[in-house]
Amino acid sequence: MRILTLSGSLRARSTNGSLLRAARTLTEADGTAVTTADIGGLPHFNPDLDGEGAVAPAPVAALRKSVAEADAVLVVSPEYAHGVPGVLKNALDWLVSSGEFIDRRVGVITASPSPTGGDYANAQLRETLRMMTGTVVDESCLTVGTISAKLDRDTGEIADPELTAQLKTALQALTPNPTTTTA
Repeated sequence: MRILTLSGSLRARSTNGSLLRAARTLTEADGTAVTTADIGGLPHFNPDLDGEGAVAPAPVAALRKSVAEADAVLVVSPEYAHGVPGVLKNALDWLVSSGEFIDRRVGVITASPSPTGGDYANAQLRETLRMMTGTVVDESCLTVGTISAKLDRDTGEIADPELTAQLKTALQALTPNPTTTTA
């Protein structure tokens, strides 16, 4: 199983980055490979760079290849101004018409210092990914409020056993099986 993660935060000590590192750790034992796509170097979305007869810029081609090779995609993001961070929206814009998300299993985790956990960004991402014809797996979607209180202050690792269990459940739900509910 290969899970590609897309992070909506470029910060080195991002709380969402902590969730991605935990995802890698939680899946090591079962042989699942979790990798994170580098979306920070993508050019601003411009259909003229990718239209008929054009060759996609190298970072865009690499992102598309990573998504195409993944069995599932996990989007982990903060919420900015009740929305999706620009860097993540830009990456998704490059993927809208290229087809890599068609029927791709996808989960969405938003984490925020606010108690609501980024519920606006979570809902927006789910809608965008459904429009892109991704298969949003409800059990792989979480909103994590007051994230800072759930992480070790020094290491940034998850210190909350309940959050660890929720993340593990979300990752397991991305593995295709006949009992998983999708929307």
